[in-house]
Amino acid sequence: MKGTAIYPSPVGDLRLDWEDGAVTALKNAGADAKADAPNELTGLVFRQLDEYFAGTRRAFDFPYRLHGTPFQEKVWAALREIPYGETRSYKDVAKAIGHPGACRAVGMANRANPIFLAIPCHRVIGAGGSLVGYGGGLEMKKALLELETSNNK
Repeated sequence: MKGTAIYPSPVGDLRLDWEDGAVTALKNAGADAKADAPNELTGLVFRQLDEYFAGTRRAFDFPYRLHGTPFQEKVWAALREIPYGETRSYKDVAKAIGHPGACRAVGMANRANPIFLAIPCHRVIGAGGSLVGYGGGLEMKKALLELETSNNK
């Protein structure tokens, strides 16, 4: 069974897609996004998102299913290792997965990340500390990093 839900987050509406009891996407909701009836999974994810935005949750443990290349999955695993409230550069992530020259490929894998927040691609920044590249937009990236930094004291 497949479905979609819309979560009204403080940084904009997020679209949650699921299939067979696992989240398959958590992204910006488009203007035409439609929502199915809530269920146990959407309730769990929405509670965890509420806790995250309230500053009381630092990691997500809802079930999700990723579909990517082996390289993308290595990058996404490395992103999950970046601690809450901290950042890493694309080069740091490339080194962490054993491909130190693959900064651009890491950026492309970040862009393909299907599940915002649980796979925290917002924690990856440019080499000089600049906020670059985020599927949710740079304003959302900045807001998420500020939220985490303010709650990481």
